[in-house]
Amino acid sequence: MSNPPHGPNNVLKDLVARDAPIRAQLTEESASLPDIILTERQLCDLELIICGGFSPLEGFMNQADYDGVVENLRLADGTLFSMPITLDVSQAQIDQLQLAPGKRVTLRDLRDDAPLAILTIDDIYKPNKENEAVKVFGANDFAHPAVTYLHNSTAEFYVGGKVQAVNPPSHHDYVEARYTPAELRAHFAKLHWQRVVAFQTRNPMHRAHRELTVRAARQRQANVLIHPVVGLTKPGDIDHYTRVRVYKALMPRYPNGMAVLALLPLAMRMAGPREAVWHAIIRKNYGATHFIVGRDHAGPGKNSQGQDFYGPYDAQDLVEKYRDELGIEVVPFLQMTYLPEKDEYMPKDQVPTGVQTLDISGTELRRRLRNGLPIPEWFSYPEVVRVLRESHPPRNQQGFTIMLTGHHNSGKDTIARALQVSLNQQAGRSVTLLLGETVRHELSAELGFSREDRYKNVQRIAFVASELTRAGAAVVASPTAPFDDSRKTARATVEASGSFYLIHVATPLEYCEKTDRRGLFKRARAGEIKGFTGVDQPYEAPADAQLVVDMSKLDVHSAVHQILLLLESDGLLAL
Repeated sequence: MSNPPHGPNNVLKDLVARDAPIRAQLTEESASLPDIILTERQLCDLELIICGGFSPLEGFMNQADYDGVVENLRLADGTLFSMPITLDVSQAQIDQLQLAPGKRVTLRDLRDDAPLAILTIDDIYKPNKENEAVKVFGANDFAHPAVTYLHNSTAEFYVGGKVQAVNPPSHHDYVEARYTPAELRAHFAKLHWQRVVAFQTRNPMHRAHRELTVRAARQRQANVLIHPVVGLTKPGDIDHYTRVRVYKALMPRYPNGMAVLALLPLAMRMAGPREAVWHAIIRKNYGATHFIVGRDHAGPGKNSQGQDFYGPYDAQDLVEKYRDELGIEVVPFLQMTYLPEKDEYMPKDQVPTGVQTLDISGTELRRRLRNGLPIPEWFSYPEVVRVLRESHPPRNQQGFTIMLTGHHNSGKDTIARALQVSLNQQAGRSVTLLLGETVRHELSAELGFSREDRYKNVQRIAFVASELTRAGAAVVASPTAPFDDSRKTARATVEASGSFYLIHVATPLEYCEKTDRRGLFKRARAGEIKGFTGVDQPYEAPADAQLVVDMSKLDVHSAVHQILLLLESDGLLAL
């Protein structure tokens, strides 16, 4: 029998099933109500509210529940709950939608505007974000990604109230592995599973993880629920598409009938101890009887002083503290190590003194993937490595962007054309050339040359370059890009997909003007062209360029060769 759901009456708050009889009525009403378009985090939270994953919640927290959770890890009725689940709105939304207690609003999916639920507002309140950061995350430190999100991405007011489910969010990926709590409980019942050990992960799994979960299941005469997060995780984590392919490749390595894979659409907060309690509540709602809590569970890494945000066992200690209320048994995450002489894994604290052990860190694994180096079978299974290599090719197969910036007639376009030819000669990648004038004609014809319009133009280039870089292409762009803020934003956009190199073509303005055969400088100084960089608009020389070249002193071949050497030194080319 599955573990009963969390809450005073042990009732699974499956709002989709509860409201199914009046779904047509709710759908009709939703069309006439004001709309709130949910963010990605709000969408994840709502999905777990209406399916029962956040039982006993039936909506977003009102102020009484929020204050209780932030201050004491308890809802207003005294029920243990460790994470504030809130719906944030701006003053502009409050005014525009005329939000007030008692009003009903439709909550819509940001992806397709589909109506998901109707919220009846209890209250609207302004949280103390600094207090929330300190109490929930341990410090008001912007090195914590959730604190940064709280201050920079969360609106200033919270709206509390219960919801009625109209439609669950739609998914088009891995549908067969997406279970609601009710569906997973039914699956356990069908398989006659009485004891279930849940394993939380946001990373790929390797042989040590398989050994850990099998050992935990055997010691407790239980089965295993592999329950990875596929909502929002820590920035920089491997995408969930790759991770799920890894999990699916790993599943046949479990003894027949021992394990099941189910995906969790959770938006993690990386809140360490509080998050571990929250995760335990969620797994209890999904029917698990045991929950593996790792070392530094859901930790975000280092704080602004270079220290870990949480102690290595803080999460395990807090879950253990509330063990009786949680009604789920904590299984400590054992650090496993490989014993080559026995070809087996063993907990590190059980290895006899003097016995040889082998380990590969996450940093070392990423290095081997990046450089195409071997990954031994004692560490990971060949089918898992194959998936990781497909999604993370070695450096010499990865995409990158070269952005050349400088004055008109500095030589940046000439370098860009020659570089495109040299990269095409290298082969192995498609090469795209985004000349400033071409982009202006094809993508930004309606833009002028004000600072704002130049910013938009550079961001359009960055967007295109980012998508091509993600697809493994080489991109050579040569906008004037005179302003530092637009270049920095472009760098951040592209680096989310791959490598970005800023090349400052620092040919002196006087030389550019002297050799300008098209006469654009002359026309600009005569007032015929407005917003011309170097005449009536400044050029902010970059301080973060990886390479600076001056075409009054170099020829094109030398400049291109310097760029190719830069790419080769980073492993992107083999010269």
